[in-house]
Amino acid sequence: MRVIFMGTPEFSVPTLRAIADAGHKIVAVYTQPPRPAGRRGLETVPSPVQQEADRRGFAVHTPMSLKDLTAQNAFRALAADVAVVVAYGLLLPEPILNGTRLGCYNGHASLLPRWRGAAPIQRAIMAGDKETGMMIMKMDRGLDTGPVALSERVQIGADMTAGELHDQLMTVGAELMVRALSKLEDGALALTPQAQDGVLYASKIEKGETRIQWSNPAAEVHNHIRGLSSFPGAWYEAGAKAERVKVLRSTQAEGSGEPGMLLDDDLTVACGRGAVRLVEVQKAGGKPMPAQEFLRGAQLKKGMKLQ
Repeated sequence: MRVIFMGTPEFSVPTLRAIADAGHKIVAVYTQPPRPAGRRGLETVPSPVQQEADRRGFAVHTPMSLKDLTAQNAFRALAADVAVVVAYGLLLPEPILNGTRLGCYNGHASLLPRWRGAAPIQRAIMAGDKETGMMIMKMDRGLDTGPVALSERVQIGADMTAGELHDQLMTVGAELMVRALSKLEDGALALTPQAQDGVLYASKIEKGETRIQWSNPAAEVHNHIRGLSSFPGAWYEAGAKAERVKVLRSTQAEGSGEPGMLLDDDLTVACGRGAVRLVEVQKAGGKPMPAQEFLRGAQLKKGMKLQ
């Protein structure tokens, strides 16, 4: 089929590759415009999707908006059979949703209607969910409200991070989208309306919620840490200079004490109820490192308190 692909981050790239490798014709790729990068932001870097599209010689479009008539006419002029959307980042107005012969199909990283919105992977882990999945949905005017075509469930391990789940889901999503397009081409893709119960919204992760709150129960602290790993990263401060340290990996542990207190010399930290042991950390400007390596250069001892 003639396919318009719409996506931006690394999560979208496997689906673009899979669709092209399955023999569909990519008539255009829509992605977010290049963004400033580097510490000074002096250079602009194309999105991961644009980099993949450029490597394959696909036509790339980077509009700031799809609300104007010129952009909508250009989209329709591509005469595509279907548009595939995976983490694109722009709202699609109705003329775009209806701008292909068969409509727009979205690969979404949750078990809808749970975790509609921007950050379903992080929110699922932060909430302590034991499973999530990928769903292929036909898009409508609402936010992730369209009928579902295909789905596949994925288990969330007790210590799995958002980064690990991200990588698993983007592979699952690519395979699922290829299956959906095959069924759509054959006229055999059935659509099921989403349930009315169990709707939850996965709001964007804000900087103000990334600091670790040691007063929370250990399970919540652990889920917070792994839900924000590896980006943007949950963090604490310690020492006279209040050095900020990201925690990239943790596990629940035995022990109790004043929230934030180090219970041993192995980075076990007391929480409001129970404790967590920090397994992998990253100092500001540094590289991720195992806790034992970090401790060799850190002035942290049993009885000290992390903020």
